[in-house]
Amino acid sequence: MLIHIRSFLEIVFLGFIALFPVVNPVGTALMVDPYFSGLSKSERVSAARKISIYALGICVFTLLIGHWILELFGLSVPIIQLGGGIMICKIGWEFLTTDKSYDPPGPVHQDSDDKEVAQLESKLFYPITFPITTGAGTIAVLFTLSAHVQEKTFSGYMLNNAALLFSILGICILIFIFYVNAGRLIKYMGSDNEKIVNRLMAFLIFCVGLQIAVGGITGLIHS
Repeated sequence: MLIHIRSFLEIVFLGFIALFPVVNPVGTALMVDPYFSGLSKSERVSAARKISIYALGICVFTLLIGHWILELFGLSVPIIQLGGGIMICKIGWEFLTTDKSYDPPGPVHQDSDDKEVAQLESKLFYPITFPITTGAGTIAVLFTLSAHVQEKTFSGYMLNNAALLFSILGICILIFIFYVNAGRLIKYMGSDNEKIVNRLMAFLIFCVGLQIAVGGITGLIHS
């Protein structure tokens, strides 16, 4: 019994440590904060909650049946990395080249608020959740973790997957916490510094996408 508990905790820790750098809830929260510009506190909490749930769904789906989907369509992990990296590069480039201001707007009519929230709703899954929050890097890590903790016995398989689900849940809780509070940190910086941070985060988004795409190309070459 103690051996099983120790193994369970080790896999939880392994999964959390492996997922944290690729999801990077702190840095990603700063990246996506421009999408939340002008939202009220309750609207930001609601948006962050939905993103966390979407991220949880993507991770659980990938962990449990993602590899079967890849086999069904004849896809490989490097292809997923390449495609996801290109998508992230596109998003980063759009942020870098746009002249849109992300400063919170002044008083507006209720209809304008409703329209802005509706526009954000359409972006919560794509591109905010996928591929910015949980993209190709996360999927690749989950595939690796799933292969690493495979067990011959059904009980061992269920125990290991349950441990990875705990890791995923912990990451999603962090996503919610940092997405809700990222705006406070940026506000302390001032409006001018906020623009600088937004541009820097856009550049980092582009670089992250490029890195993932290069990893996919490298994997294709080696295979």
